[in-house]
Amino acid sequence: MTTSVRSLNGGKTAAERIDSIFGSDIFSRVIMRQRLPKEVYRSLLRTIDRGEPLDPAVADVVAASMKDWAIENGATHYTHWFQPLTGLTAEKHDSLAAPDGSGGVVFNFSGSELVQGEPDASSFPSGGLRATFEARGYTAWDATSPAFLMRGDNNVTLCIPTAFVSWTGEALDTKIPLLRSVEALSRQALRILKIFGTDQGISRIVTTVGPEQEYFLIDRELFFKRPDLLTCERTLFGAKPPKGQQLEDHYFGTIPPRVLAFMAEAERELYRLGVPVKTRHNEVAPGQYEIAPLFEPSHIASDHQMLMMETLKRVAPRYGLQALLHEKPFAGVNGSGKHNNWSMSTDTGVNLLDPQDETHTNMQFLVFLCATIRAVDLHADLLRASIASAANDHRLGANEAPPAIISIFLGKMLGDILEQVEAGLPKRTIKGGVLDLGAKTLPMLPRHSGDRNRTSPFAFTGNKFEFRAVGSSASIAWPNTVLNTIVAESLDYIAGELEKSVGTKPTEAKLQLAVVSVLKQVIHQHKRVIFDGDNYSEEWHAEAERRGLPNLTDSVEAFAVLRAKKNAELFRKYGVLSQAELDSRTHIAIEKYVKQLGIEGETMVSMARNMILPAALQHQQRMAGAVAATKAAGVDAPDTTEALRSFVQLVTRLRNATSAVEEAGSHHDADSMRHAQQISRDLKPRMADLREVVDALEALVAADLWPLPTYRDLLFLK
Repeated sequence: MTTSVRSLNGGKTAAERIDSIFGSDIFSRVIMRQRLPKEVYRSLLRTIDRGEPLDPAVADVVAASMKDWAIENGATHYTHWFQPLTGLTAEKHDSLAAPDGSGGVVFNFSGSELVQGEPDASSFPSGGLRATFEARGYTAWDATSPAFLMRGDNNVTLCIPTAFVSWTGEALDTKIPLLRSVEALSRQALRILKIFGTDQGISRIVTTVGPEQEYFLIDRELFFKRPDLLTCERTLFGAKPPKGQQLEDHYFGTIPPRVLAFMAEAERELYRLGVPVKTRHNEVAPGQYEIAPLFEPSHIASDHQMLMMETLKRVAPRYGLQALLHEKPFAGVNGSGKHNNWSMSTDTGVNLLDPQDETHTNMQFLVFLCATIRAVDLHADLLRASIASAANDHRLGANEAPPAIISIFLGKMLGDILEQVEAGLPKRTIKGGVLDLGAKTLPMLPRHSGDRNRTSPFAFTGNKFEFRAVGSSASIAWPNTVLNTIVAESLDYIAGELEKSVGTKPTEAKLQLAVVSVLKQVIHQHKRVIFDGDNYSEEWHAEAERRGLPNLTDSVEAFAVLRAKKNAELFRKYGVLSQAELDSRTHIAIEKYVKQLGIEGETMVSMARNMILPAALQHQQRMAGAVAATKAAGVDAPDTTEALRSFVQLVTRLRNATSAVEEAGSHHDADSMRHAQQISRDLKPRMADLREVVDALEALVAADLWPLPTYRDLLFLK
């Protein structure tokens, strides 16, 4: 993978190169160049590439061209496609056709319809930004994200990526804060480049992201037989099967034919939508897979990530499969994450986190590296809060995902250079050398100067940072908004320190001394966040506590961070979120947590009473009949009698545990945070107790009576 926004091949994006091979359902640069007048095309590119304000005069021309292209490809409707605070996407379809007044139709699509829409905003989560009766909201065309065609069985819709804003001007979506955060980082990063004199020809900096997506596939018929999967997308009950992932034979194994056929079709649809998918493979858990794209600017990557999740869900049923994006659909095997590979790039394609060969001499890289380290240390709690959710709580900290303690892995080479900087002027870069495999027919392999650490939540992996803690069902927009903002703050700080030290006309020697001095201070103050060892170990948890690193073990603790004054001031200072916008997101996150666990609790009670208990009573009846028949035959069978007694006690536990979950779930508090705390404290432990009882019953009840497909069926029927 490469973090360059543009390839060296004629300046085309990766998506455009894919378009030329597989066909295109996106209104790409190639199509715009063919259809738009030259001046309109150039004006639009200035907005897309340089971040210049959109010229209103081009809107009508672009709209007419986009309409003609869409109609030629079968489109009958258009929609402003946006990402409200539900964590999903939203769309309202309007017809491209209208009566012409003479008994016929005319296809119209004006510049004003392209630029602005007006969906009803009253039913979307606003977190208190808007009252229910205050319904007006607007969608605004995001010209930097390509319009695309969404094809159904008998329909084609032109989808226009947009931002979603309240009538009062406050952001009601995930895109606006993300775009603001990119601009904030760009402003500060350009100051750094100016200090080094490397800003010539560069107008803006973008953050680039390549998000890996893990997911499960199960047989669709079995999916509909599990009310918990249907309602909650995770199994609330399920005994551990004899074979799980202990043999590690699924990882990178041969992809099953039905799964591979699904993957190929999903990839083809994604290619046509301009999503540059690159990798597919079996993941660690049985039934688990991964798809990963090339790097793109973070707001495009966020749009494409939403399309990817929707496409996986939409295509899977064609092959009798159901795609599960939940972070922990099955207990006892690995859950699913979304590794957020993040970097910074100039609009000319230079990756600012590329160490290059002689890294110890690359002072500009070291500045961007240390700014990121400082940001993660200062705002580890906020970064943790950005990936908090009820679903992700099941995954974080297990031996499958990074712990809730945010730390950074750098590797041997970078760690050595930072030690040199802290001691003085760095003088060497550790080389990786080559690996001799001992067979003449095999090549000599270049060896990286540092290993990788899959247990680290925030690991440097060659020319980017991999934020491994993002949940598989989450939008990447919010974690990247936070990441961009905290790095912008650190770049602002370092730029200010350097500007004070070097003045307006720095010499090379003066600049080097100033950089080393500032970085020495940053490393000394923030090296506590660097850890290259085993993040799963108990020793690290003790060491992290000694270092003073925050350990927010569940989402309820993490949500409280969003209310901290320092974080509100951070977002306000860099123009990313107002106090009201941050408060709304905090409220929505807490409310979603409460509702999700409430739904899970009610689903458990329903399944326990209507499915598990009847099956258990039938099995109990069979056992009682066997005991009675044995005694009637004059045979003394104390073991059989004791087994019946134990089973009856287990059924009693089932009734009691079910009532306990119901009672804990019936509590309500007008204060959403107190309600979330009550759920975390009372409901979750009782749900765990009920699951323990049901899973024990599954191991005892006759297979013909058990009402649910088992883990063996769900994980291994491919």
